[in-house]
Amino acid sequence: MSRLLRPDVAIMTARQQFAYPAPESPDVPLEAQVGDLRALLGQGRHEEALNGARALLTAMPEDRDLLLIEASALRHMLRIDEALAVLDRLAALQPQFSLQHQERGLCHIARKDAPRAIDALLRAVNINPALPVSWRMLEGVYRLIGDERSAATAAAHVATLRALPADVVTATALHSDGDLDRAEDIIRAFLLNHGDHPEAMRLLARIAMAHEAYDDAELLLAGVLTLVPEHHAARYDYAETLSLRHRHVEAEAALAPLLARDPGNTDYRRLASTIAVGLGQHERAIALYREMLADLPVKSADEAPGIAVARADLHLWLGHALKTLGELPGAIAAYRTSADTRPDFGDAWWSLANLKTYRFDDQEIAAMRTAEAASGTAPVDKVHLSFALGKAHEDRGDHEAAWTHYAAGNAQQRAQSLYRPEIIETNTREQIRICTPAFFEAREGWGDPAPDPIFILGLPRSGSTLIEQILASHPQVEGTQELPDIQRIVQELQGREPDYDNPLYPAALADLSADDCRALGARYLDATRIHRKAGRRLFIDKMPNNFRHIGLIHLILPNATIIDARRNPLDCCVSNLKQLFAQGQEFTYDAENIGRYYRTYLELMRHWNKALPGKALTVCNEDVIADLEGQVRRILGHCRLDFDPACLAFHENRRAVRTPSSEQVRQPINSDGVDQWRKFEPWLGPLKAALGDAIESWRG
Repeated sequence: MSRLLRPDVAIMTARQQFAYPAPESPDVPLEAQVGDLRALLGQGRHEEALNGARALLTAMPEDRDLLLIEASALRHMLRIDEALAVLDRLAALQPQFSLQHQERGLCHIARKDAPRAIDALLRAVNINPALPVSWRMLEGVYRLIGDERSAATAAAHVATLRALPADVVTATALHSDGDLDRAEDIIRAFLLNHGDHPEAMRLLARIAMAHEAYDDAELLLAGVLTLVPEHHAARYDYAETLSLRHRHVEAEAALAPLLARDPGNTDYRRLASTIAVGLGQHERAIALYREMLADLPVKSADEAPGIAVARADLHLWLGHALKTLGELPGAIAAYRTSADTRPDFGDAWWSLANLKTYRFDDQEIAAMRTAEAASGTAPVDKVHLSFALGKAHEDRGDHEAAWTHYAAGNAQQRAQSLYRPEIIETNTREQIRICTPAFFEAREGWGDPAPDPIFILGLPRSGSTLIEQILASHPQVEGTQELPDIQRIVQELQGREPDYDNPLYPAALADLSADDCRALGARYLDATRIHRKAGRRLFIDKMPNNFRHIGLIHLILPNATIIDARRNPLDCCVSNLKQLFAQGQEFTYDAENIGRYYRTYLELMRHWNKALPGKALTVCNEDVIADLEGQVRRILGHCRLDFDPACLAFHENRRAVRTPSSEQVRQPINSDGVDQWRKFEPWLGPLKAALGDAIESWRG
């Protein structure tokens, strides 16, 4: 198996995130210097270790390993107050670093403060269960205070870790603290030397999951279950991996034995709810969320942070499911409870804003500002808060303040994004080169002939949800969701380690036989059948990015219907710049990137219209708003459907809708979204420059 690094995924260890270049020893790697300081600690040369760490910290004040060494040296020198002060600094930088909690526990043991020691050590092992020192200390402290039951539990963990190879324990600890590269190096070397080992294989699979190499993870975990069929932790990881690959039916089957064995297990129920959402079983997900909330302890003023986080998460997920079903009052109540439980929980505030119809009051805006300004608020929460505040100020007509917040949120997202516009532009050139009229003429009649799918594609925020809602109101059409199945086929054609500068796809389309195309079409239809609960003749796949794969779609499903949802580029791009997506769509966080993306979209759609004349119907959002019935008749005609007046009353359709426009399409047609960009015109110079002549030629 190849190394788990993918070209489009940045692998940054905690050291790479927080370290700076070494100051005085350019020829000695920082890793080696840290190792030397640890050796000094082990030799009892605490003052030398302290001085060495502090010398390096002058240039690298946020390096977690150096701060930990400083704190440990101070503890050994019985300077406990100073050690705890250092640990406070470290906790502010990396609250989930398990070793800083362990070191805090050791400081409290030195002070003979059993309650605080237990609290700190439990925090450490909850983050990182592979900490023998923490478990041994917990065993001792529990025995000291007479809690033999807890002492026995800690002792059992000590015995479990003692039974594992030292390399597996070390690598597990590194993985838990986010040092994935070092963990992977250790565990790969161990497996090469010792052959199959279930715990080592499971750990390598978990590293693969962290790198989003889910195919590798699936293979490894399947191997573990072959060796040890009753390995419950590996089975859970296997089910989670299948869910992350959107193979929810298989994930449900993999999880079922665990739920049958332990139906009250919180982790199992959380994964079951995720799978239920993936299968469109939102009522079941809601029931699971409410069960888990009911099982939490009664909320108290001094509620433990872990319980508060769990409570906030469950209310957030409950809100998402209620929103999808159109139960707006319940969704609002759930989101507000989530924000009340964790005031700096940016996702809860953004979820309220993302309803599009919710309006924040003065008190809520003040709470968001406080959370955004707080030094302890996590970066991911600050991003969500920036977008939520942008929406709050926009609703109040303060467009300058709104744009300032949107720009801040976009800047933070862009800073952590790996998006490269060249990849999309290379793909576009290759699609045009490969997918010529002659290419399709030579393959006429290939693929599965079923006419079932209606693909609605284009850019996000282009009016595609409105078109979907119109069509899903027809008695012969079923709305599903943004299905990942075409993208999954594309990933297979790209290969397991795609080179995006010299891609295998779309050139690989030329290697497909007629049988291949028919099989891929049949596989798509089979994989998406789980979403067709109403049993209607046609169904909708609304994945917007499928516009890049119309050639593939035509090869494997030649009778599928395609609708290109299009919107004025300024309105479309500005709407995307105001939107924080749950995942993907990385091109939307920069004016130049989204402008280039829109131009590439136009270029490729013009090509498809030449290579496959009449295949895709372009529907402009502005035209639907101006002439609803005329455009509805046009859309239905393209889908070979008779007119039905229910399509004009689309807003009365109570079907589940999972996109950001869910509440907007439950209202009658209106022109509120037309020319929205003009409110932000003073700040759109870079976007206009990136769009160029697309501003005028977008309809052509």
